[in-house]
Amino acid sequence: MDLGIAGKRALVCASSKGLGLGCAEALAEAGVNLVMNARGAEALEEAAAAIRAAHGVEVTTVAADVTTAEGQAAVLEAAGDVDILVNNAGGPPPGMWSDWDREDFIKALDANMLAPIALMKALLPGMMDRGWGRVVNITSQSVKSPIAVLGLSNSARAGLTGYVAGTSRQVAGKGVTINNLLPGIHATDRAVSLDNGVASQQGISIEEAKANRCATIPAGRYGTRQEFGAACAFLCSQHAGFIVGQNILLDGGGVNSTM
Repeated sequence: MDLGIAGKRALVCASSKGLGLGCAEALAEAGVNLVMNARGAEALEEAAAAIRAAHGVEVTTVAADVTTAEGQAAVLEAAGDVDILVNNAGGPPPGMWSDWDREDFIKALDANMLAPIALMKALLPGMMDRGWGRVVNITSQSVKSPIAVLGLSNSARAGLTGYVAGTSRQVAGKGVTINNLLPGIHATDRAVSLDNGVASQQGISIEEAKANRCATIPAGRYGTRQEFGAACAFLCSQHAGFIVGQNILLDGGGVNSTM
């Protein structure tokens, strides 16, 4: 399917690895020029070089922490007038409700709520002026089904979801859509980290921890970054202009819900 976005320009945050990289790859395959961001310069440059070689698109890299004001300023300066924004940032650490203090919540909010809001506020006006734009926020299945040990993530991402619910309806008339992708467990560094945590907590091997988690997914496996990226690219396409303010699960059936 021709997504109709060849020649567009996208800012993809936290895109040197994992789900962000999957989104960048899928957009590049559709002919989109990229501004890729990540904290680690080496991994970012490697990913950008691979995408240039594979798809022949323009790729600008910005090594910066997008959860900080300085990082956001650097990314926005490099991005310029982008047509597509993919918000993404690593999730806060797991723990128990009694572990977290105010500063822990502030860090989670800065990374997973306030940073994407800041980038949307900066880039939405230009999209609206041009009459076309796409924003995809990578959040979590925990927005629909909270995960007890991820209380920081539950809280921050739920806040972003509420913001998008209202804002998306205000900008849709200008040809701009905002939607959220809610990943379940995917084969990324984040999954490895969580598997390690489960293994340590339960005194089992990492392989056993992964097998136990796979057993909780109706699809029987972890998702891939390629599957996730393809869904993101579709939401950014010309065919998705009537999808507004939605929270779309990519979880292999993990969340048992009728809505």
